[in-house]
Amino acid sequence: MNWFLILFAIFFAAEHLLEYCLTFLNLNFVRRHEKEVPSYFRDKITLEEYQKSIRYTRDKARLGVISSLVEIPIFWAMILSGFFGNVDFWARSFGRSSVATGLIYFAVMSALFYLISLPFTLYSTFVIEQRYGFNKMTLKLWLTDFVKGLLLSLAIGVPVLSAVLWFMDHYIHSLWWLYVWVLLAAVQLFITSLFPVFIVPLFNKLTPLEEGSLKERIRAIAQKVKFKMSGVFTMDGSKRSAHSNAFFAGMGKFRRIVLFDTLVNSLSESELVAVLAHEMGHNLKKHVRTGLLLGLGTSLLGLYVLSLIIRAPWFYEAFGFKTPSSYAALFIFVKASGSFLFFLEPLLSMLSRKHEFEADRFAVEAIGATEPMIKGLVKLTKDNLSNLTPHPLYSFFYYSHPTVMERITALEKT
Repeated sequence: MNWFLILFAIFFAAEHLLEYCLTFLNLNFVRRHEKEVPSYFRDKITLEEYQKSIRYTRDKARLGVISSLVEIPIFWAMILSGFFGNVDFWARSFGRSSVATGLIYFAVMSALFYLISLPFTLYSTFVIEQRYGFNKMTLKLWLTDFVKGLLLSLAIGVPVLSAVLWFMDHYIHSLWWLYVWVLLAAVQLFITSLFPVFIVPLFNKLTPLEEGSLKERIRAIAQKVKFKMSGVFTMDGSKRSAHSNAFFAGMGKFRRIVLFDTLVNSLSESELVAVLAHEMGHNLKKHVRTGLLLGLGTSLLGLYVLSLIIRAPWFYEAFGFKTPSSYAALFIFVKASGSFLFFLEPLLSMLSRKHEFEADRFAVEAIGATEPMIKGLVKLTKDNLSNLTPHPLYSFFYYSHPTVMERITALEKT
């Protein structure tokens, strides 16, 4: 058997076995604590609300396990049966250029994997999210979003993928990996800059926050910390979900603060200002830049590694390809890299949690009070049915944010 396939199988098995172990560890830990609300929250969250959050956590985890138990055998059946290579043979039968053949191949495989995951996506949205009062989407809105998302993916994805494959074909013996990286970095920066101006409005209505006390307080805190922005907007997130959130998006003169309408309706003005000061802290503490540079650095390293093995026959044979090609190499890279990088996830989670603590401290220093931030965190936790008692190993491995209790404890020491 192909040695690369064996190596991939080992990493793949280790990844998913660890995922299952952590998931079941977390579910057992939650079950052991379901009889009593954690002491800090007993006067803030009722036992009924707490147990509802546990059921929500349990239902989502079970769906994740079931979906993987369906998708994993299908994926390996495709590899071992030579399915990927057979689709490649079919795509080549049209006699198109390498770039066009690659577009056909990626279109077919993307559609196939999307269809495999579709039942679980629909169940998550229209059963689990509906059961707990979060889903507000109708099937019509879901279909509208699907069509818009598909058209947007085609408008951006087809030209970018075409350019990537062209560089890989024409500079296969030189620095194609560097040219592709520069292209992808430029596209990412472009999309990040224009996201709140051109992409968000395709799916949601952005309305400038009305003049009043809240807007004045947001302006005041932004001026105090020297956070530059083009405006503050509310977004009609409630037409899709009852979950609440806030974010800033864009770069330079396109940077905007966006508040979900659900968040505006849930938090007090002081709590909203604290949450936004936290988001400003991420920017002013260079967390966003750090994340962007990490992502770009990882992609550069990955593309360089791919350039070292792109002409090796064993690389293609592992996934059943009989003829090497740039698009086959890219497809294998996309499908295999996740398992090899999986065990770096705790490091990225640790860095992200460190950034969250720093942004919390920044917010408290900016507004000069701890209470609004703590109250806001408790309300967000309650409204979103967040898990109050995750297993420490599970949260260590997966959580990009500290647990709410860890954040509150740190804030009280500020």
